[in-house]
Amino acid sequence: MKIPLLRTPQDLAIILRDLGLLVPMVGIMAVLSAIVPAVFHEEYAFIPLGITAAASFGLGAILYFPFRGAGETKLKHGMVIAAFGWLLVAVLGSLPFTLTAIYAHRLGVASPTLLYFLDPLNSFFESVSGYTGTGLTMAARANLLPHTIQWWRSFIEWVGGMGVIVLMLTILAGPRPGAATYSLYYAEARGEKIHPSIVSTLRTMWWIFLLYTFISIIALWGAGMPIWDALNTAMTGISTGGFSVSANSIASYHSVAIELVLLPIMIFGAISFAVHYEMMRGRGSILIKDIQTRWLLIILAAGSLFLALENSMYIPALQSLRYSTFQFVSAMTCTGFQTANIAAWSDTAKLILAAGMVFGGAAGSTAGGIKVIRMIILMKGVQWRFRRIISPRGAIVPFRIGPTVVDPAEVGHRLEDASLITFLWLVFLGLGVIVLLHTAPSRFSLSDVIFEVASAQGNVGLSVGITSPTMSTLSKLTLCFNMWIGRLEIIPVLMFIRAMFLGIQ
Repeated sequence: MKIPLLRTPQDLAIILRDLGLLVPMVGIMAVLSAIVPAVFHEEYAFIPLGITAAASFGLGAILYFPFRGAGETKLKHGMVIAAFGWLLVAVLGSLPFTLTAIYAHRLGVASPTLLYFLDPLNSFFESVSGYTGTGLTMAARANLLPHTIQWWRSFIEWVGGMGVIVLMLTILAGPRPGAATYSLYYAEARGEKIHPSIVSTLRTMWWIFLLYTFISIIALWGAGMPIWDALNTAMTGISTGGFSVSANSIASYHSVAIELVLLPIMIFGAISFAVHYEMMRGRGSILIKDIQTRWLLIILAAGSLFLALENSMYIPALQSLRYSTFQFVSAMTCTGFQTANIAAWSDTAKLILAAGMVFGGAAGSTAGGIKVIRMIILMKGVQWRFRRIISPRGAIVPFRIGPTVVDPAEVGHRLEDASLITFLWLVFLGLGVIVLLHTAPSRFSLSDVIFEVASAQGNVGLSVGITSPTMSTLSKLTLCFNMWIGRLEIIPVLMFIRAMFLGIQ
């Protein structure tokens, strides 16, 4: 019986052609990463990176050249390409983990932490977590990993924060049709346009991203973090990823200065690129005038305060404020850096953090979650509905988002989009919780499970200890699925599943 997707050869050709352009991005990353084993004399890592590059370029050629004359990419194709492409990229991105573990083990230089990656599923989990910018990890002690693997984890999170498709379009957008470029750009859960041209938007976004990464490296180094740690932490911080090269995330440094530097880095990573662009043009007031950014800052402050009040019942007030502020900012910006043992916190504290992870950062940023703007639209929608109920029949009730009055014809679409994504987000969160309740060790409570699944689906990376190399296969696959749909905001994944059963229509 033919797979439905194969019944539409023209659509399949377009999808395979564009996947052939996407997967070589992993090969480019592997080639660029070869400098790390050269610098740190980890010669055994050259072959894994070489195999990864060869596999990526080879698969890209196999997929692209037979179908290079296929038609124009439309949104329906873009959705399937984004969903399937991220899985392919994660599989290819897992190769350096497993292959490096194999070669290091043969030479007798593999640490116990690296040996966990002899299991391909652990490597796939790490790759999915990296590319989706989540930060949940199979590395029990990241400081014991080879420098090449530490770098690879940071690099895939840094690229994943912007998006692998965004990287592809930045390199290849020139010869591609504008409509096709936008279809792929939008399918990767991105809709912001700083400039009318997508190509100009992409270049501006990368320029801002590179600038903030460089500033973050200097700031962390100046705060006392070793330069290698500062490089990796800056990359995973500004991309709101959360992987660390230390044994116990940011808690390993025992430094208030480093934590204070990381707070604005995490917040800036969760603010829209369009807002950053306006700030760089001298409009600092945009932080307050932009309704999404304003509410992001308000919720961050309020959530940190509520969490500090909850924790102050168990630890001293100043200590509570320090740990609560850092953890809540890390949760809501979807970064995942950790300075406290969250597993020991109360159920209420865990649920406050889970709420922050569900809300997420701003649309148009590197953060995950449902996104602040959707929560604003839903809140405004409730207010608008009540005003319509109490207003005289026939009265015109404007729908406002900040100072902007939404066109009446667009109100339904805005509310429908926000409601649909929120509903689906909560449905898949619930499904993940149900699976983990049956597969996680019984010592973990319901609040622990909700926290872990929210962290995975929100692409956050904070953990209460459920995520580990020894967790069950079903638990790992479930969290991988939650990370995948969370990064792509669900709709592309559902379109991919639908295409596999019903074809593209």
